[in-house]
Amino acid sequence: MKGLTNPRYEQFINEQVDELKKSGFLSQIRVLEGPNSAVSVVDGKKVLNLCSNNYLGLANHPELVQAAKEASERYGAGIAVGRGVMTMSIILELERRLAEFKGAEAALTYPTGYVANMGGIWPLMTEKDTILSDELNHASIIDGCRLARETDRIVYRHNDMSDLEKKLKQSVEARAKGKTMIITDAVFSMDGDICKLPEMVELAERYDAFIFLDEAHASGVLGKTGRGTLEHFNAYGRVEVQMGTLSKAIGTVGGYIAGSEGLCYYLHRRSRPFYFSTGFPHPAVCGATLKALEIIKKEPERVQRLWDNTRYFKRELESLGFNTGISQTPITPIIVGEPERAQQLSRLLYEEEGIFVQAFSYPVVPKGTDRIRTIVNGHHSREQLDHTLAALERIGKCLHIL
Repeated sequence: MKGLTNPRYEQFINEQVDELKKSGFLSQIRVLEGPNSAVSVVDGKKVLNLCSNNYLGLANHPELVQAAKEASERYGAGIAVGRGVMTMSIILELERRLAEFKGAEAALTYPTGYVANMGGIWPLMTEKDTILSDELNHASIIDGCRLARETDRIVYRHNDMSDLEKKLKQSVEARAKGKTMIITDAVFSMDGDICKLPEMVELAERYDAFIFLDEAHASGVLGKTGRGTLEHFNAYGRVEVQMGTLSKAIGTVGGYIAGSEGLCYYLHRRSRPFYFSTGFPHPAVCGATLKALEIIKKEPERVQRLWDNTRYFKRELESLGFNTGISQTPITPIIVGEPERAQQLSRLLYEEEGIFVQAFSYPVVPKGTDRIRTIVNGHHSREQLDHTLAALERIGKCLHIL
């Protein structure tokens, strides 16, 4: 039975829906009907999945599935109490292992990476402080900074260390006793480039700032053993706060903050999204994540396979003439510049070639940089990548992209 609706509210919703439909923004959200793997069933069709963050192929690993079952049998389906009251031994073990993985003293888990940024940024800042944020930072960073309402927030040009230094100087001159945070994605999720951490830590030390690093697309990807950006640049001990997710290379779900014992003690008691949420992760997630960390440690060849695939795929795309932007990681956009063409490319790959790659347009990416975003995983075979390259070449020529 249809209920009564407020006319102004109903008009607002209808107008917004019409605008989104006209823009083509996420016009079709497809449904995964089984495990996330190299070949997945999407909307009832078996397709090559080339848009997943399952970098190391762990999301459907049988050992993770078994570990999740065993943890549920031992600890139950959930904790059903906030962590200000009680925790579980398996959660504490996971946080210990995450800290070890990230080379930190301690870690604190959150329901998602988004919530970790929402709950981890603003408690660290006061009205006397300044945040300097990269202009292409993820929405979760932007929203976390917005919650620090009393803090001066400054945006610097993307990965531009000269602009960052200029604004650090201005910050030092403007603030009296407050502190300065530099916050950045480690790997930028739409362009696939890496932050300039070595230069950034030098600037932070020179201008008395500290760094908050979002490792969402770096953990399990960067570094010889997949431990992230600090391993990649050998920058251990020079970054105060690391945020990470479990939902990408780790293959499960959740987020975390890693840093000093004092940081995690403080956030446990002052981070409202943490304190006022029911305890997380659930036991099954803890069990699966602990197993994922174990596999990453004992099978470093997974990271090597990921990068072998990435280098091959990038090289071949560029030799065909596709615009892959400034990507340095498995996230490799194919920039076409028009929303309709990006949608067409995505649709034809799915319908004619059985390849699922999502298209992105404004407001997710700047106008005129419409794209499909390919993400190579370590468990893709060379034959699957070659099939994708041949399909892209054929459809790219049909759409006059090449």
